[in-house]
Amino acid sequence: MDTVISPVKSEVRRKLGVRSGDTVRVHQKVIDRDKTRTQIFEGLVIAVKHGTEAGGTFTVRATLSGVGVEKIFPIYTPLIEKIEIVKRSKVRRAKLYFIREKAAKAVHRQLRNARMMNLSTEDIAEEEAAEEASDAETKDASEETSEEATEASSEKETSVEESVTEEDSAESAESAEEPKEKEMEKEEPNTETEKEEETEKKEEAA
Repeated sequence: MDTVISPVKSEVRRKLGVRSGDTVRVHQKVIDRDKTRTQIFEGLVIAVKHGTEAGGTFTVRATLSGVGVEKIFPIYTPLIEKIEIVKRSKVRRAKLYFIREKAAKAVHRQLRNARMMNLSTEDIAEEEAAEEASDAETKDASEETSEEATEASSEKETSVEESVTEEDSAESAESAEEPKEKEMEKEEPNTETEKEEETEKKEEAA
């Protein structure tokens, strides 16, 4: 048999023992034209197939920007620089495919709580214009009511002044009539005395 030479340290990958339920961080080489860069993909291992054989693979699932993303990595591929096991949890299944449905249910639950919003900048501008118009109407109404109140108060003041002037004129008229009556009373006894004197003179003459 021909020996296969690989740049990957297979013994290290085999001893690492990636299994379902592990949270791993995979450093993968990505070739962009003439450049190579390292891309880090971190997620939950939901399946390991073919164990530590030459064609063994493991599936990593991650949620990126609210979208579930799954990647299948060969264990012995030279494109993987490093595999880190961040966290290891105890699971009772070899394949954790039920997490897909669970994540979908969580997303549906979030969408159920969401509301339909048909909003745009034009709608907001129209609402602001309507608010400004209503404010202007309320200001005009308040100004009209204040004007009416001032007019009513001025009318009340004028009516009060007229009543006061009428009372003053009535009092002045009464005060003018009183001395006239007194003069008349004074004049009446003079005339009576004059009459008596005339009657006495007539009797003496007779």
